[in-house]
Amino acid sequence: MKASLLIKNIGQLITMAGLNRPWLKEDIENLERFEDAVVICKGDEILAAGDKSLMDDYDLSEAEVVDAGGKLVTPGLVDSHVHLIFAGWRENELALKLKGYDYLEILEQGGGILNTVRATREATSEELYEHIYKLLDNMLENGTTTTEAKSGYGLDLETELKSLRLVKELNKDHEIDLVGTFLGAHAVPEEFKDAEEYTNFVIEEVLPKVADEKLAEFCDVFCDQGVFSVDQARRILSAAKEKGMKLKIHADELVALGGAELAAELSATTAEHLLKASDNGIEKMAEAGVIATLLPGTPFYLMLDKYADARKMIDKGLAVSIATDLNPGTSATESLQIIMNLASFMMKMTAEEIIAAVTINPAYGINKGDKIGSLEKGKKADIVIWDSDNLEFLIYHFGVNLANKVFKNGKLVVENGKKINKK
Repeated sequence: MKASLLIKNIGQLITMAGLNRPWLKEDIENLERFEDAVVICKGDEILAAGDKSLMDDYDLSEAEVVDAGGKLVTPGLVDSHVHLIFAGWRENELALKLKGYDYLEILEQGGGILNTVRATREATSEELYEHIYKLLDNMLENGTTTTEAKSGYGLDLETELKSLRLVKELNKDHEIDLVGTFLGAHAVPEEFKDAEEYTNFVIEEVLPKVADEKLAEFCDVFCDQGVFSVDQARRILSAAKEKGMKLKIHADELVALGGAELAAELSATTAEHLLKASDNGIEKMAEAGVIATLLPGTPFYLMLDKYADARKMIDKGLAVSIATDLNPGTSATESLQIIMNLASFMMKMTAEEIIAAVTINPAYGINKGDKIGSLEKGKKADIVIWDSDNLEFLIYHFGVNLANKVFKNGKLVVENGKKINKK
């Protein structure tokens, strides 16, 4: 078979290949690393990845040859928890946090999510498009090739639909692949008297139109103290499930409310945040096969002492992902590399656990595990060559962009850390 791309002279290759499911503790402990390796592609798909002897199996006469120079090569990164559709930033709230105000106190003062809601409602589709396109460029330059994209800063019918339509438009226009998530239940907007009234509005007015237009693959709810109760989250997610949507849940970030248990009860694809998840919730998630999506950028930004207990979750048999939680209020970063650093330094995850948590596990967390997340035959040719000799250096060296070259669908889209043909 003729190949179109050969990446050779790879110093260390991490393929994440070999399983048709998320990776668990015992899988990660046996992670294979290839040295003096190759990746061979045809068009937008992987043909083979591994030992250089694979070159004997393919016709490379017309293939573009890229010399990796002895560097580390991995699958493209997958960011599976991203509040992508928003207008503006909230840098002014940092001063409030430094004075000791917590998340809910800022929200009660009309800041927080509601501040971004006002800005997002006022922004035109064109303004939002340009802002988000730049965010996606930054993500791509840092090695992310697929991302989730949540709504949730509209909280009214018009802006939620506008947001999710933008996700579809950007998915066509930008190199990064986007997976839409409807997060209409992100907060209670000011025009509603309480969460119960707004829950009914989401179920009766917004969710049916999102489903009818097929604007989102997933539905998410912020189930926590001061936001939506377990019962309200159950009602919204059950309604979404009836309409054929897959489920995610912001669970137990602020208190142990029972969001992890609800994720297991409803067979959600993922439960996310989980800083305060109970032992019972963790065990039930493991039994139900719910992926834990952990977001260390958020407690870091909020200056919390406690992070999600990744060690306990992995040891209890959960598949774990990590993600940026990119948003203007509690995790203002497009860089999964920074999140990888924090996962190691603050959650004591190993390099092997971290690479699984930004490739194959989040691929399954957005229902794309059969297409992305590993370098193996038939999957998308989404590949990163790092300015690193090995996986450990990628986790250890922080504060700089180590993505040297990024290939998306077999095409070079980032070189020397900069996007090619940037708008």
